[in-house]
Amino acid sequence: MLNFNTINIIFITLLIGMIGYHFFYSIPVYAFIILLLVYSSFLFYGSYNVRSNFYLKTISAASTTRKAIAISFDDGPMPLYTPQILQVLKAHDVEAAFFCIGKRIQENGALLKQVYDEGHVIGNHSYSHDLWFDLFSAQKMNRDLQLMNEAMQQVTGVKPRFFRPPYGVTNPNLKKAIEKNNFIPIGWTVRSMDTVAKDVRKLLAKVTGSLKPGAIILFHDTSKVTLDMLPVFIQQVRQKGYEIVRLDKLLNLEPYA
Repeated sequence: MLNFNTINIIFITLLIGMIGYHFFYSIPVYAFIILLLVYSSFLFYGSYNVRSNFYLKTISAASTTRKAIAISFDDGPMPLYTPQILQVLKAHDVEAAFFCIGKRIQENGALLKQVYDEGHVIGNHSYSHDLWFDLFSAQKMNRDLQLMNEAMQQVTGVKPRFFRPPYGVTNPNLKKAIEKNNFIPIGWTVRSMDTVAKDVRKLLAKVTGSLKPGAIILFHDTSKVTLDMLPVFIQQVRQKGYEIVRLDKLLNLEPYA
């Protein structure tokens, strides 16, 4: 499988070979430009495809034939929809994973505690979820992730081991921060795109049509369409013979440090 180190070795080898060849036979400049563009394309793909394992190994599904899936929610806790989503989950006896943003905990500490007390697992989704998070230095990323841990620990008494990258973007700096904090990076099997979805039926069809054993489903507890779809989604998943289990139980991993 191609990864960051492999691509770098291939790129450097080709570049050195082309430079050496250029001393004896003229190589047009566009050949070097093409090489650079191909290299950049690989980096872009690896950065924006969390399932590629390009920079680091990310768990995006459980290795199982059992008809079981996990559902996860990003970007909370938020008072607008998180409480209602919790009500739906409780009514249907479902435990989920919530990847929370640290800066939202200060004003919503009681809500985070409710998520924890009702049996859901909580993961780190950064403190800032900054638009430019991907351009942070490794040191700044490290501090950002630690701030989220500290905010969560103050409310729940535990620190998360699961981490989901903001926007699903990875790079070498994030790899350093993840390894320094001993996080387990978590991706997804199915990205619902519920933050841009408008039609409940289309969203439902997309997600239920992508089910497979061991799948991790990505939702957002900041989305009205997700709230509207969730009860029917749970019913249809079970009608298809699947069970919904908590993420750490699906992966058989300890979620807290």
